[in-house]
Amino acid sequence: MPPTYDLLIIGGGVNGCGIARDAAGRGLSVHLCEMNDLASGTSSWSTKLIHGGLRYLEYYEFKLVREALVEREAIWRIAPHIVEPMRFVLPHHRGLRPAWLLRLGLFLYDHLGGRKMLPPTRTLDLTRDVAGAPLKRGAYARGFEYSDCRVDDARLVALNARDAADRGATILTRAKAMTAEREKDHWALTIETSEGERSVVRGRALVNAAGPWVVDVLTGAARVASQAKIRLVQGSHIVTPKLYDHDRAYIFQNADGRIIFAIPYENDFTLIGTTDRDYHGNPAAARATEDEIAYLCAAASEYFAKPVERDSIVWTYSGVRPLYDDGASEAKAATRDYVFELDHHAGAPLLSIFGGKITTYRRLAEEALEKLAPFIPGDWPKKAGWTAKEHLPGGAFEMTGRDALAASLKRDYPFLSPQQAARYARSYGLRAHDFLKGAAAAADLGQDFGATFTEKEALFMMETEWARTADDMLWRRSKLGLHMTADQRLAVDRWVAARQGAEAR
Repeated sequence: MPPTYDLLIIGGGVNGCGIARDAAGRGLSVHLCEMNDLASGTSSWSTKLIHGGLRYLEYYEFKLVREALVEREAIWRIAPHIVEPMRFVLPHHRGLRPAWLLRLGLFLYDHLGGRKMLPPTRTLDLTRDVAGAPLKRGAYARGFEYSDCRVDDARLVALNARDAADRGATILTRAKAMTAEREKDHWALTIETSEGERSVVRGRALVNAAGPWVVDVLTGAARVASQAKIRLVQGSHIVTPKLYDHDRAYIFQNADGRIIFAIPYENDFTLIGTTDRDYHGNPAAARATEDEIAYLCAAASEYFAKPVERDSIVWTYSGVRPLYDDGASEAKAATRDYVFELDHHAGAPLLSIFGGKITTYRRLAEEALEKLAPFIPGDWPKKAGWTAKEHLPGGAFEMTGRDALAASLKRDYPFLSPQQAARYARSYGLRAHDFLKGAAAAADLGQDFGATFTEKEALFMMETEWARTADDMLWRRSKLGLHMTADQRLAVDRWVAARQGAEAR
Protein backbone atom coordinates (compact mmCIF):
# COMPACT_ATOMS: atom_id res chain seq x y z
CA MET A 1 0.00 0.00 0.00
CA PRO A 2 1.36 3.48 -0.88
CA PRO A 3 2.33 5.80 1.98
CA THR A 4 -0.25 7.94 3.74
CA TYR A 5 0.34 11.68 3.29
CA ASP A 6 -0.21 14.13 6.11
CA LEU A 7 -2.21 16.37 3.81
CA LEU A 8 -4.18 15.94 0.60
CA ILE A 9 -5.15 19.13 -1.25
CA ILE A 10 -7.70 19.48 -4.03
CA GLY A 11 -7.16 22.63 -6.10
CA GLY A 12 -4.11 24.20 -7.70
CA GLY A 13 -5.03 27.83 -7.33
CA VAL A 14 -3.31 30.33 -5.07
CA ASN A 15 -4.94 28.98 -1.89
CA GLY A 16 -4.19 25.34 -2.58
CA CYS A 17 -0.59 26.00 -3.65
CA GLY A 18 -0.07 28.43 -0.77
CA ILE A 19 -1.20 25.78 1.73
CA ALA A 20 0.98 23.16 0.02
CA ARG A 21 4.04 25.40 0.31
CA ASP A 22 3.45 26.28 3.95
CA ALA A 23 2.77 22.66 4.95
CA ALA A 24 5.73 21.22 3.04
CA GLY A 25 8.02 23.84 4.54
CA ARG A 26 6.99 22.71 8.01
CA GLY A 27 7.91 19.12 7.22
CA LEU A 28 4.48 17.70 6.40
CA SER A 29 4.06 15.28 3.51
CA VAL A 30 1.73 16.86 0.95
CA HIS A 31 -0.09 15.72 -2.18
CA LEU A 32 -1.91 18.33 -4.31
CA CYS A 33 -4.05 17.55 -7.34
CA GLU A 34 -5.47 20.05 -9.82
CA MET A 35 -7.93 19.01 -12.53
CA ASN A 36 -6.54 21.47 -15.10
CA ASP A 37 -3.45 23.69 -15.15
CA LEU A 38 -2.19 25.57 -12.12
CA ALA A 39 -4.04 28.89 -11.73
CA SER A 40 -6.37 27.95 -14.60
CA GLY A 41 -9.42 29.07 -12.62
CA THR A 42 -9.99 32.20 -10.54
CA SER A 43 -6.33 32.76 -9.66
CA SER A 44 -5.24 33.80 -13.16
CA TRP A 45 -8.21 36.07 -13.90
CA SER A 46 -7.68 38.72 -11.21
CA THR A 47 -6.96 42.44 -11.57
CA LYS A 48 -3.30 41.56 -10.86
CA LEU A 49 -3.16 43.52 -7.61
CA ILE A 50 -1.70 42.95 -4.16
CA HIS A 51 -3.82 45.54 -2.38
CA GLY A 52 -5.70 46.27 0.79
CA GLY A 53 -8.97 46.90 -0.99
CA LEU A 54 -9.74 50.55 -0.40
CA ARG A 55 -13.43 50.18 -1.20
CA TYR A 56 -13.92 47.42 1.40
CA LEU A 57 -13.62 50.09 4.11
CA GLU A 58 -17.09 51.26 3.06
CA TYR A 59 -18.44 47.85 4.09
CA TYR A 60 -16.59 47.98 7.45
CA GLU A 61 -14.31 45.10 6.46
CA PHE A 62 -11.55 46.49 8.69
CA LYS A 63 -10.05 43.11 9.59
CA LEU A 64 -9.81 42.08 5.95
CA VAL A 65 -8.32 45.42 4.88
CA ARG A 66 -5.79 45.48 7.71
CA GLU A 67 -4.65 41.92 7.03
CA ALA A 68 -4.36 42.65 3.31
CA LEU A 69 -2.40 45.85 3.93
CA VAL A 70 0.08 43.99 6.11
CA GLU A 71 0.45 41.32 3.44
CA ARG A 72 1.29 43.79 0.66
CA GLU A 73 4.86 44.33 1.82
CA ALA A 74 5.24 40.75 3.07
CA ILE A 75 4.52 39.34 -0.40
CA TRP A 76 6.59 42.04 -2.10
CA ARG A 77 9.47 41.06 0.21
CA ILE A 78 9.38 37.36 -0.70
CA ALA A 79 8.68 37.86 -4.41
CA PRO A 80 10.25 41.13 -5.64
CA HIS A 81 10.54 39.72 -9.17
CA ILE A 82 6.78 39.30 -9.72
CA VAL A 83 5.52 41.99 -7.30
CA GLU A 84 6.17 45.71 -7.67
CA PRO A 85 4.85 48.82 -5.97
CA MET A 86 2.53 51.06 -7.92
CA ARG A 87 1.00 54.47 -7.32
CA PHE A 88 -2.77 54.79 -7.84
CA VAL A 89 -4.48 58.05 -8.76
CA LEU A 90 -8.02 58.61 -7.48
CA PRO A 91 -9.60 61.66 -9.19
CA HIS A 92 -12.21 63.44 -7.11
CA HIS A 93 -15.53 63.20 -8.92
CA ARG A 94 -18.01 65.89 -7.90
CA GLY A 95 -21.35 64.42 -6.90
CA LEU A 96 -19.96 61.06 -5.79
CA ARG A 97 -17.97 60.37 -2.62
CA PRO A 98 -17.02 63.69 -0.97
CA ALA A 99 -13.35 64.67 -0.70
CA TRP A 100 -13.35 64.46 3.12
CA LEU A 101 -14.55 60.85 2.96
CA LEU A 102 -11.85 59.93 0.46
CA ARG A 103 -9.19 61.57 2.65
CA LEU A 104 -10.46 59.70 5.70
CA GLY A 105 -10.43 56.38 3.86
CA LEU A 106 -6.91 56.99 2.57
CA PHE A 107 -5.73 58.02 6.05
CA LEU A 108 -6.96 54.68 7.38
CA TYR A 109 -5.42 52.94 4.39
CA ASP A 110 -2.04 54.50 5.18
CA HIS A 111 -2.10 53.60 8.87
CA LEU A 112 -4.03 50.33 9.32
CA GLY A 113 -1.40 47.99 7.94
CA GLY A 114 1.98 49.06 9.28
CA ARG A 115 3.22 50.47 5.97
CA LYS A 116 7.03 50.72 5.93
CA MET A 117 8.41 50.70 2.39
CA LEU A 118 5.49 52.03 0.38
CA PRO A 119 5.16 55.83 0.13
CA PRO A 120 2.12 57.54 1.73
CA THR A 121 -0.90 59.22 0.20
CA ARG A 122 -0.58 62.70 -1.27
CA THR A 123 -2.98 65.19 -2.82
CA LEU A 124 -2.61 65.99 -6.52
CA ASP A 125 -3.40 69.06 -8.55
CA LEU A 126 -4.59 67.32 -11.69
CA THR A 127 -4.44 70.56 -13.68
CA ARG A 128 -0.65 70.49 -13.28
CA ASP A 129 0.33 66.89 -12.59
CA VAL A 130 1.03 64.61 -15.56
CA ALA A 131 -1.60 62.21 -14.18
CA GLY A 132 -4.26 64.75 -15.15
CA ALA A 133 -3.22 64.91 -18.81
CA PRO A 134 -5.18 61.84 -20.06
CA LEU A 135 -8.33 62.90 -18.19
CA LYS A 136 -11.17 65.07 -19.47
CA ARG A 137 -10.00 68.64 -19.47
CA GLY A 138 -11.57 70.72 -16.72
CA ALA A 139 -13.57 67.84 -15.22
CA TYR A 140 -11.12 66.63 -12.58
CA ALA A 141 -9.06 69.26 -10.82
CA ARG A 142 -8.11 67.43 -7.65
CA GLY A 143 -7.04 63.87 -6.95
CA PHE A 144 -5.32 61.67 -4.42
CA GLU A 145 -2.42 59.33 -4.98
CA TYR A 146 -1.75 56.27 -2.80
CA SER A 147 0.28 53.06 -2.88
CA ASP A 148 -0.52 49.43 -3.58
CA CYS A 149 1.27 46.69 -5.53
CA ARG A 150 0.68 44.74 -8.69
CA VAL A 151 1.51 41.08 -9.18
CA ASP A 152 1.76 38.44 -11.87
CA ASP A 153 -1.03 36.34 -10.36
CA ALA A 154 -0.51 33.08 -12.27
CA ARG A 155 3.24 33.18 -11.66
CA LEU A 156 2.57 33.67 -7.95
CA VAL A 157 0.67 30.38 -8.01
CA ALA A 158 3.33 28.56 -10.04
CA LEU A 159 6.11 29.75 -7.73
CA ASN A 160 4.25 28.59 -4.63
CA ALA A 161 3.80 25.20 -6.29
CA ARG A 162 7.48 25.12 -7.31
CA ASP A 163 8.64 25.89 -3.79
CA ALA A 164 6.24 23.32 -2.32
CA ALA A 165 7.63 20.67 -4.69
CA ASP A 166 11.21 21.68 -3.89
CA ARG A 167 10.35 21.06 -0.23
CA GLY A 168 8.97 17.60 -0.93
CA ALA A 169 5.33 18.09 -1.95
CA THR A 170 3.80 16.14 -4.83
CA ILE A 171 2.08 18.48 -7.30
CA LEU A 172 -0.11 16.71 -9.85
CA THR A 173 -1.84 18.72 -12.58
CA ARG A 174 -4.44 17.54 -15.09
CA ALA A 175 -5.59 15.15 -12.37
CA LYS A 176 -9.20 15.36 -11.18
CA ALA A 177 -10.40 14.26 -7.76
CA MET A 178 -13.18 11.82 -8.55
CA THR A 179 -14.15 10.49 -5.12
CA ALA A 180 -13.01 11.06 -1.55
CA GLU A 181 -13.80 8.32 0.95
CA ARG A 182 -13.30 8.51 4.71
CA GLU A 183 -11.61 5.39 6.01
CA LYS A 184 -11.68 5.99 9.78
CA ASP A 185 -8.61 8.13 10.48
CA HIS A 186 -7.67 8.99 6.90
CA TRP A 187 -9.04 9.88 3.46
CA ALA A 188 -8.75 7.78 0.32
CA LEU A 189 -8.78 10.08 -2.71
CA THR A 190 -9.33 8.63 -6.17
CA ILE A 191 -7.69 10.72 -8.88
CA GLU A 192 -8.08 10.46 -12.65
CA THR A 193 -5.50 11.99 -14.98
CA SER A 194 -6.30 13.57 -18.33
CA GLU A 195 -5.06 10.34 -19.93
CA GLY A 196 -7.76 8.40 -18.07
CA GLU A 197 -5.46 6.70 -15.57
CA ARG A 198 -6.82 6.29 -12.04
CA SER A 199 -4.96 6.02 -8.76
CA VAL A 200 -5.73 6.27 -5.05
CA VAL A 201 -3.79 8.40 -2.57
CA ARG A 202 -4.38 8.50 1.17
CA GLY A 203 -3.99 11.28 3.67
CA ARG A 204 -4.65 12.14 7.30
CA ALA A 205 -6.47 15.34 6.34
CA LEU A 206 -8.14 16.67 3.20
CA VAL A 207 -8.21 20.31 2.11
CA ASN A 208 -10.87 21.38 -0.36
CA ALA A 209 -9.39 24.43 -2.09
CA ALA A 210 -11.33 23.94 -5.32
CA GLY A 211 -12.38 27.59 -5.63
CA PRO A 212 -15.64 27.91 -7.59
CA TRP A 213 -15.97 24.12 -7.45
CA VAL A 214 -15.67 23.94 -3.64
CA VAL A 215 -19.30 22.88 -3.13
CA ASP A 216 -19.06 20.35 -5.98
CA VAL A 217 -16.13 18.68 -4.20
CA LEU A 218 -17.76 18.94 -0.80
CA THR A 219 -21.13 17.46 -1.65
CA GLY A 220 -20.09 15.50 -4.75
CA ALA A 221 -16.69 13.82 -4.50
CA ALA A 222 -16.65 13.82 -0.69
CA ARG A 223 -20.42 13.37 -0.20
CA VAL A 224 -20.43 15.56 2.90
CA ALA A 225 -23.54 17.48 3.90
CA SER A 226 -22.91 21.19 4.30
CA GLN A 227 -24.86 24.27 5.35
CA ALA A 228 -22.34 26.65 3.79
CA LYS A 229 -23.34 28.55 0.68
CA ILE A 230 -21.16 29.92 -2.05
CA ARG A 231 -21.84 33.01 -4.11
CA LEU A 232 -20.25 32.94 -7.54
CA VAL A 233 -19.40 36.46 -8.70
CA GLN A 234 -18.10 37.13 -12.18
CA GLY A 235 -15.38 39.70 -12.70
CA SER A 236 -14.44 40.69 -16.25
CA HIS A 237 -11.62 42.81 -17.64
CA ILE A 238 -10.72 44.41 -20.94
CA VAL A 239 -7.27 45.16 -22.34
CA THR A 240 -6.61 48.01 -24.77
CA PRO A 241 -3.52 49.50 -26.37
CA LYS A 242 -1.77 51.81 -23.92
CA LEU A 243 -4.02 54.76 -23.08
CA TYR A 244 -1.36 57.00 -21.51
CA ASP A 245 2.41 57.23 -21.12
CA HIS A 246 3.09 57.55 -17.38
CA ASP A 247 3.51 54.57 -15.05
CA ARG A 248 0.71 55.19 -12.55
CA ALA A 249 -2.66 53.43 -12.35
CA TYR A 250 -6.09 55.00 -11.89
CA ILE A 251 -8.97 54.06 -9.64
CA PHE A 252 -12.24 55.52 -10.92
CA GLN A 253 -15.50 55.89 -9.01
CA ASN A 254 -18.73 55.12 -10.85
CA ALA A 255 -22.20 56.49 -10.28
CA ASP A 256 -23.43 53.02 -9.23
CA GLY A 257 -21.04 53.03 -6.28
CA ARG A 258 -18.56 50.62 -7.84
CA ILE A 259 -14.98 51.36 -8.77
CA ILE A 260 -12.82 50.21 -11.66
CA PHE A 261 -9.07 50.30 -12.23
CA ALA A 262 -7.09 51.36 -15.28
CA ILE A 263 -3.58 49.91 -14.96
CA PRO A 264 -0.46 49.96 -17.14
CA TYR A 265 -0.15 46.38 -18.38
CA GLU A 266 2.59 44.41 -20.10
CA ASN A 267 4.35 47.62 -21.24
CA ASP A 268 2.17 48.20 -24.30
CA PHE A 269 -1.36 47.94 -22.89
CA THR A 270 -3.87 49.21 -20.35
CA LEU A 271 -5.91 46.80 -18.23
CA ILE A 272 -9.40 47.97 -17.21
CA GLY A 273 -11.61 46.17 -14.70
CA THR A 274 -13.34 44.70 -12.93
CA THR A 275 -17.07 44.04 -12.99
CA ASP A 276 -19.15 42.39 -10.26
CA ARG A 277 -22.17 40.33 -11.27
CA ASP A 278 -23.68 37.16 -9.89
CA TYR A 279 -22.83 34.14 -12.00
CA HIS A 280 -24.74 30.93 -12.60
CA GLY A 281 -23.41 27.98 -14.53
CA ASN A 282 -20.06 26.31 -15.13
CA PRO A 283 -17.29 28.61 -13.85
CA ALA A 284 -14.97 27.38 -16.60
CA ALA A 285 -17.35 28.82 -19.20
CA ALA A 286 -17.25 32.41 -17.90
CA ARG A 287 -16.59 34.98 -20.62
CA ALA A 288 -16.82 38.76 -20.60
CA THR A 289 -20.32 39.61 -21.78
CA GLU A 290 -21.11 42.46 -24.15
CA ASP A 291 -22.93 44.20 -21.29
CA GLU A 292 -19.83 44.01 -19.10
CA ILE A 293 -17.58 45.23 -21.92
CA ALA A 294 -19.92 48.15 -22.57
CA TYR A 295 -19.98 48.94 -18.84
CA LEU A 296 -16.18 49.04 -18.59
CA CYS A 297 -15.86 51.15 -21.75
CA ALA A 298 -18.44 53.64 -20.46
CA ALA A 299 -16.95 53.80 -16.96
CA ALA A 300 -13.45 54.50 -18.27
CA SER A 301 -14.76 56.97 -20.85
CA GLU A 302 -16.37 58.99 -18.07
CA TYR A 303 -12.83 59.95 -17.03
CA PHE A 304 -10.51 59.68 -20.02
CA ALA A 305 -10.48 62.49 -22.59
CA LYS A 306 -10.29 59.93 -25.38
CA PRO A 307 -13.23 57.52 -25.11
CA VAL A 308 -12.50 53.82 -24.78
CA GLU A 309 -14.17 52.24 -27.79
CA ARG A 310 -15.24 48.63 -28.21
CA ASP A 311 -13.12 48.38 -31.38
CA SER A 312 -9.93 49.23 -29.48
CA ILE A 313 -10.10 46.19 -27.20
CA VAL A 314 -7.39 43.60 -27.93
CA TRP A 315 -8.29 41.03 -25.26
CA THR A 316 -10.89 40.30 -22.63
CA TYR A 317 -10.87 37.84 -19.79
CA SER A 318 -13.28 36.83 -17.09
CA GLY A 319 -13.09 34.84 -13.88
CA VAL A 320 -15.53 33.64 -11.26
CA ARG A 321 -14.80 34.44 -7.64
CA PRO A 322 -16.06 31.87 -5.11
CA LEU A 323 -17.27 34.20 -2.35
CA TYR A 324 -18.86 33.09 0.87
CA ASP A 325 -22.57 33.89 0.67
CA ASP A 326 -23.11 36.29 3.57
CA GLY A 327 -26.53 37.38 2.35
CA ALA A 328 -25.42 40.70 0.85
CA SER A 329 -28.02 42.09 -1.52
CA GLU A 330 -25.52 43.00 -4.25
CA ALA A 331 -22.48 41.16 -5.58
CA LYS A 332 -20.27 44.21 -5.01
CA ALA A 333 -21.10 44.13 -1.26
CA ALA A 334 -20.45 40.41 -0.70
CA THR A 335 -17.55 39.81 1.67
CA ARG A 336 -14.11 39.11 0.15
CA ASP A 337 -12.89 37.60 3.42
CA TYR A 338 -12.23 33.89 3.59
CA VAL A 339 -14.30 31.43 5.59
CA PHE A 340 -13.41 27.86 6.61
CA GLU A 341 -15.74 24.94 7.12
CA LEU A 342 -14.21 22.07 9.08
CA ASP A 343 -15.92 18.67 9.04
CA HIS A 344 -14.30 16.14 11.38
CA HIS A 345 -17.05 14.50 13.45
CA ALA A 346 -17.11 11.36 11.31
CA GLY A 347 -13.35 10.79 11.42
CA ALA A 348 -10.54 12.29 9.35
CA PRO A 349 -10.89 16.09 8.91
CA LEU A 350 -12.08 17.84 5.76
CA LEU A 351 -11.35 21.58 5.56
CA SER A 352 -13.22 23.52 2.87
CA ILE A 353 -12.26 27.07 1.91
CA PHE A 354 -14.74 29.71 0.79
CA GLY A 355 -13.72 33.11 -0.56
CA GLY A 356 -10.41 34.84 -0.08
CA LYS A 357 -8.22 37.25 -2.03
CA ILE A 358 -4.88 36.72 -3.72
CA THR A 359 -3.42 39.31 -1.35
CA THR A 360 -4.28 37.28 1.76
CA TYR A 361 -3.45 33.80 0.42
CA ARG A 362 -0.40 33.41 2.68
CA ARG A 363 -2.32 34.21 5.87
CA LEU A 364 -5.17 32.00 4.70
CA ALA A 365 -2.68 29.12 4.41
CA GLU A 366 -1.43 29.72 7.95
CA GLU A 367 -4.95 29.77 9.35
CA ALA A 368 -5.92 26.65 7.40
CA LEU A 369 -3.03 24.76 8.97
CA GLU A 370 -3.97 26.09 12.40
CA LYS A 371 -7.41 24.52 11.91
CA LEU A 372 -5.83 21.18 11.04
CA ALA A 373 -3.15 21.19 13.73
CA PRO A 374 -5.14 19.07 16.24
CA PHE A 375 -5.50 16.25 13.70
CA ILE A 376 -1.93 15.84 12.42
CA PRO A 377 0.65 14.84 15.06
CA GLY A 378 4.06 16.45 15.44
CA ASP A 379 5.61 19.76 16.42
CA TRP A 380 5.16 21.26 12.96
CA PRO A 381 2.65 23.93 14.14
CA LYS A 382 5.54 25.66 15.98
CA LYS A 383 7.09 26.51 12.60
CA ALA A 384 4.26 28.89 11.66
CA GLY A 385 5.19 32.15 9.97
CA TRP A 386 8.13 30.97 7.91
CA THR A 387 6.47 31.82 4.59
CA ALA A 388 6.69 35.54 5.36
CA LYS A 389 10.48 35.31 5.56
CA GLU A 390 11.58 32.79 2.93
CA HIS A 391 11.69 34.05 -0.66
CA LEU A 392 9.72 32.39 -3.37
CA PRO A 393 11.96 30.77 -6.02
CA GLY A 394 14.03 33.38 -7.81
CA GLY A 395 13.17 36.17 -5.37
CA ALA A 396 16.22 36.22 -3.11
CA PHE A 397 17.31 39.76 -3.94
CA GLU A 398 16.56 43.24 -2.65
CA MET A 399 12.94 44.39 -2.88
CA THR A 400 13.96 47.31 -5.07
CA GLY A 401 16.64 45.43 -7.01
CA ARG A 402 14.82 44.17 -10.07
CA ASP A 403 16.34 46.70 -12.46
CA ALA A 404 19.80 45.83 -11.15
CA LEU A 405 19.07 42.16 -11.76
CA ALA A 406 18.00 42.90 -15.34
CA ALA A 407 21.24 44.84 -15.88
CA SER A 408 23.29 41.95 -14.54
CA LEU A 409 21.51 39.50 -16.87
CA LYS A 410 22.29 41.77 -19.81
CA ARG A 411 25.92 41.91 -18.65
CA ASP A 412 26.23 38.12 -18.23
CA TYR A 413 24.37 37.34 -21.46
CA PRO A 414 25.19 40.21 -23.87
CA PHE A 415 23.09 38.71 -26.67
CA LEU A 416 19.89 39.46 -24.73
CA SER A 417 17.98 42.59 -25.70
CA PRO A 418 17.28 45.03 -22.86
CA GLN A 419 13.59 44.14 -23.12
CA GLN A 420 14.37 40.43 -22.91
CA ALA A 421 16.61 40.85 -19.86
CA ALA A 422 13.98 42.98 -18.14
CA ARG A 423 11.26 40.41 -18.83
CA TYR A 424 13.38 37.54 -17.54
CA ALA A 425 14.10 39.49 -14.35
CA ARG A 426 10.41 40.29 -13.95
CA SER A 427 9.25 36.73 -14.58
CA TYR A 428 11.96 34.52 -13.14
CA GLY A 429 14.19 36.64 -10.94
CA LEU A 430 17.38 34.74 -10.16
CA ARG A 431 15.93 31.58 -11.77
CA ALA A 432 16.61 33.15 -15.16
CA HIS A 433 20.18 31.89 -14.74
CA ASP A 434 18.83 28.32 -14.55
CA PHE A 435 17.76 28.22 -18.18
CA LEU A 436 20.28 30.74 -19.53
CA LYS A 437 23.27 28.90 -18.05
CA GLY A 438 25.75 27.93 -20.74
CA ALA A 439 24.13 30.08 -23.44
CA ALA A 440 26.75 32.12 -25.32
CA ALA A 441 24.58 33.35 -28.20
CA ALA A 442 20.93 33.81 -29.09
CA ALA A 443 21.08 30.63 -31.16
CA ASP A 444 21.71 28.66 -27.96
CA LEU A 445 18.17 29.50 -26.82
CA GLY A 446 16.72 27.40 -29.64
CA GLN A 447 13.77 28.32 -31.83
CA ASP A 448 12.65 31.95 -31.55
CA PHE A 449 8.85 32.03 -31.56
CA GLY A 450 8.63 35.83 -31.40
CA ALA A 451 8.09 38.41 -28.63
CA THR A 452 11.38 37.20 -27.03
CA PHE A 453 9.88 33.74 -26.35
CA THR A 454 12.26 30.92 -27.19
CA GLU A 455 12.41 27.14 -27.11
CA LYS A 456 14.72 27.26 -24.09
CA GLU A 457 12.17 29.18 -22.05
CA ALA A 458 9.34 26.91 -23.19
CA LEU A 459 11.29 23.85 -22.06
CA PHE A 460 11.98 25.50 -18.72
CA MET A 461 8.26 26.13 -18.20
CA MET A 462 7.46 22.52 -19.06
CA GLU A 463 10.20 20.99 -16.93
CA THR A 464 9.92 23.17 -13.82
CA GLU A 465 6.48 24.86 -13.87
CA TRP A 466 4.05 22.13 -15.00
CA ALA A 467 3.24 23.86 -18.32
CA ARG A 468 1.90 21.45 -20.94
CA THR A 469 0.17 23.56 -23.59
CA ALA A 470 0.75 26.75 -25.53
CA ASP A 471 -2.01 28.42 -23.49
CA ASP A 472 -0.22 27.47 -20.27
CA MET A 473 2.90 29.24 -21.53
CA LEU A 474 1.50 32.22 -23.41
CA TRP A 475 -1.52 33.17 -21.26
CA ARG A 476 -0.70 31.95 -17.73
CA ARG A 477 3.07 31.54 -17.17
CA SER A 478 3.38 34.69 -19.26
CA LYS A 479 1.12 37.05 -21.17
CA LEU A 480 3.25 36.90 -24.28
CA GLY A 481 0.19 35.88 -26.26
CA LEU A 482 -0.74 39.57 -26.24
CA HIS A 483 2.47 40.46 -28.05
CA MET A 484 2.46 37.65 -30.61
CA THR A 485 0.70 37.23 -33.92
CA ALA A 486 -1.74 34.39 -34.50
CA ASP A 487 0.90 32.62 -36.61
CA GLN A 488 3.48 32.91 -33.84
CA ARG A 489 1.08 31.50 -31.26
CA LEU A 490 0.24 28.67 -33.65
CA ALA A 491 3.96 27.91 -34.02
CA VAL A 492 4.21 27.41 -30.25
CA ASP A 493 1.18 25.16 -30.34
CA ARG A 494 2.70 23.05 -33.11
CA TRP A 495 6.05 22.84 -31.31
CA VAL A 496 4.32 21.57 -28.15
CA ALA A 497 2.33 19.00 -30.15
CA ALA A 498 5.47 17.79 -31.94
CA ARG A 499 7.36 17.44 -28.69
CA GLN A 500 4.54 15.56 -26.99
CA GLY A 501 4.20 13.30 -30.01
CA ALA A 502 7.92 12.50 -29.92
CA GLU A 503 7.73 11.71 -26.21
CA ALA A 504 4.76 9.39 -26.75
CA ARG A 505 6.61 7.32 -29.36
